[in-house]
Amino acid sequence: MPLSSNKPYLIRALYEWLLDNNATPYLLVDTRHRDLRIPPNIDKDGRVVLNISPVAIDGLDMANDYIAFSARFGGRAFDIYLPMATILAIYSADDNEGMMFAEEEPPPEGGPDDDGPGDGGDDGGNRPGLRVVK
Repeated sequence: MPLSSNKPYLIRALYEWLLDNNATPYLLVDTRHRDLRIPPNIDKDGRVVLNISPVAIDGLDMANDYIAFSARFGGRAFDIYLPMATILAIYSADDNEGMMFAEEEPPPEGGPDDDGPGDGGDDGGNRPGLRVVK
């Protein structure tokens, strides 16, 4: 059985290491991913840098599949959701210590989990289907 990705573990470890060294942790994020949730118009050329220090954000959740938190942009609170595939680097703003990760291709629009009208999510395979219910 193949091992799971070490990326989320490395990000969590580097985050703790940066905080222990009184450094300000930043994430470099690829904003081309369709499942990403960030405020509009904060990215530049498909990238955004986010300060994830405890004084800048609330409710940090670093799971194996995503990083989520709340932050203020322009005086308004936003819930941020970053799929792990969008994280390109975690580093210190103070001295650029940290780690970069390989860039992953964003999933195509209309992928297998985008069920269209009348599609019950059954792709004929063994995968469970998901459907948006309003």
